[in-house]
Amino acid sequence: MKGLKKIALVTAIAAAPFAAHADLKAMDDSMMGNITGQAGVTIELETQVSIGSFVYTDEGSFVVSGIEIGGSGLAGGAGTNLLDDLYIDIDVEADGDAFISVHSLSGAPIDWGVTADSMSLVAADGSQSTTLISNLSGHGNLAQLDVRVDTATDQLQLDAAFNVVDMDFDVEFLGVGIRDMAIMGGTFFEDGGTTFTGLFAVADVDVYKGAGLGASTATDVLRIDINDITMDMNIGAIEIGGTSIGSVALDNLTISNTKLAVYGH
Repeated sequence: MKGLKKIALVTAIAAAPFAAHADLKAMDDSMMGNITGQAGVTIELETQVSIGSFVYTDEGSFVVSGIEIGGSGLAGGAGTNLLDDLYIDIDVEADGDAFISVHSLSGAPIDWGVTADSMSLVAADGSQSTTLISNLSGHGNLAQLDVRVDTATDQLQLDAAFNVVDMDFDVEFLGVGIRDMAIMGGTFFEDGGTTFTGLFAVADVDVYKGAGLGASTATDVLRIDINDITMDMNIGAIEIGGTSIGSVALDNLTISNTKLAVYGH
């Protein structure tokens, strides 16, 4: 993969001053074989992240304020406030592919939680602003996250299984509130969440550098191909003016053969 080769070269150059002061010895073939035969790296992790604000600026700005990321307890779930009970395996395989897999230490799904105070659009001079979303709070579980950087295709391949147990937020500029939104597996309404495909939505996504879509003349753009996302979705209540106007259920929602090309203008 061209990008990875450049990174390897830069890393080697950066390491040169340290190597000059080390007592280095040449390795024979048997020593190299012992190294390449070793297992990869495992990282155990627990964390809680707080971000005062995230600001994307073009001419005006998009601002997300009061972000918290951690365990499901942050958003009223049964877990703690820590994103914990997880470890990350990192391996570089014989064909050069990098493979990253996220698991839990206990074998149970990893509970997560996220909250954000507001998401707003702000004028360049700060004189005007519109709050798009506020009071965001959600939690759920991550059952699978596998990431492969494929040297044969120069693609990042993402496979995930996850759910959203409960999410609430207000769409302030429309005066709409979303309550008790859940995203589960594609057979949840049929089996009540008693199977893996009922409990967890699945996503199969490829990310890479490519050309624009159709007649577009754009080159070297960020391409995102959604091969498959399958889920059931339920919204417990849609509120307008603080009063519920009913609920919404989407059964067997599948997004496939979807391609995005992202680039500046």
